[in-house]
Amino acid sequence: MTITINCVDPEVGAKIYPWIYWENKRIFGIEGARILIEQQQKGLQMLTDRGILVKVNSVLIPGVNDEHLKEVSKIVKAKGAFLHNVMPLIAEPEHGTYYGIMEQPEPTPEMLQDLQDACAGDMAMMRHCRQCRADAVGLLGEDRGDEFTMDKIDVMDVDYEAAMVRRKVVHDEILEKLDAKRGIVKPKHEGIPAGSRPVLMAVAGKNGVVAEHFGHAKEFLIYEASPDGVRFLSHRKTELYCGGMDACGDGDVVDEGATESLLDRNIRVLEGCEVVLCSKIGYEPWAKLEAAGIAPNGEHAMEPIEEAVMAVYKEIAATGKLLPAVDSKKVA
Repeated sequence: MTITINCVDPEVGAKIYPWIYWENKRIFGIEGARILIEQQQKGLQMLTDRGILVKVNSVLIPGVNDEHLKEVSKIVKAKGAFLHNVMPLIAEPEHGTYYGIMEQPEPTPEMLQDLQDACAGDMAMMRHCRQCRADAVGLLGEDRGDEFTMDKIDVMDVDYEAAMVRRKVVHDEILEKLDAKRGIVKPKHEGIPAGSRPVLMAVAGKNGVVAEHFGHAKEFLIYEASPDGVRFLSHRKTELYCGGMDACGDGDVVDEGATESLLDRNIRVLEGCEVVLCSKIGYEPWAKLEAAGIAPNGEHAMEPIEEAVMAVYKEIAATGKLLPAVDSKKVA
């Protein structure tokens, strides 16, 4: 079961939910938020008490609940949720939402990552969410929703005791996988000096390998390399800007009336990354990436992503650029 909990403080909640509809009347402000929070917490507790796996979604709204979500993580974990998915607010005006119309800024990728890292000490964090629909039953192209309408469920002969046993087995398997995947996904590596700082890398990847042309990528996977290994952090969506040339060197496009090109916007999305790994890249994006302080790298095409990221990290470590600068005055 996935439920949404954006706050546990009524004063914060009143900024997110102007009113609720409760017991046949509309309730506004802090009182409405208080009732909503009580019901959300009650529902979460009832689910976990019955052994149902619960993932909690929270929308990060800058200036509203950004710091507060750390407390949300602690509370939902205490009530038995097994996974917390902190996702960024989508506030594009064309969607017609309140925050979009009010020009509420969306969180930056760095803000989202920092908050996820801050919450990770208390709660297992979900970092691969693409904010897609998750209300279907079955597989893509094989929707089984019609098999589980309320009238059909009422007459089903379900062995709930057996189902609970099976659920516990699945639950334990999921927890084992989460423990294995949480944080570091690779053992410590030799050849990297102690004290080396971590490096963020953007990867144009597909099916677990460095497989995408820079100009064809619609999203980049963000990995962190450190002396402890490689871990996946998030994904950042970009716009397809390549005009179809072999190297996309002249494929940059400027939207009519826009102040910056698609390529410039994509590079801005990658802010904070020091390296971009892709299968191929043209001269123009190469130059612009370097100008932005991001090193393009097309030497690991079709290699497994984690191996490629660690290989590049070792190459950087060999230059000594990962160690903190030495203060010559202190040494003297």
